[in-house]
Amino acid sequence: MDRIPILKLGRALLVSIQVDIHDRLAKALEEDLSERIVATGARGVMIDISGLEIVDSFMGRMLDNIAAVSRLLDADTVVVGMRPAVAITLVELGLSLTGVKTALNVERGMALIGSGDYETFDGDDAPEGGDDRNEG
Repeated sequence: MDRIPILKLGRALLVSIQVDIHDRLAKALEEDLSERIVATGARGVMIDISGLEIVDSFMGRMLDNIAAVSRLLDADTVVVGMRPAVAITLVELGLSLTGVKTALNVERGMALIGSGDYETFDGDDAPEGGDDRNEG
């Protein structure tokens, strides 16, 4: 059976989903990831979905399940690399991804996990290190 690789990066585990996931692969990922969280003492799980053009309700539920399992094992979940079309689709499907943080890329995801800072960035307050997108 195929498996999705899980890489350890510091205090986090990185899962890069580059293929469509079916039921068995999703279940295997959930089991593999929970075992790796316990074995490594990871504080966070980053799920890179930058390779996905489309996310359906099945994928949304899978991300929710992974986040729930990770939370129970004392690790936070950050989804990175979400494309705008994917974000729009998730909203249209009514999937809120409870307990899942998001970041534009792996670097920002690592900063979230490393700092423990999970406040929402609303564009008015630049995060530490500066984000001058809103400056005129």
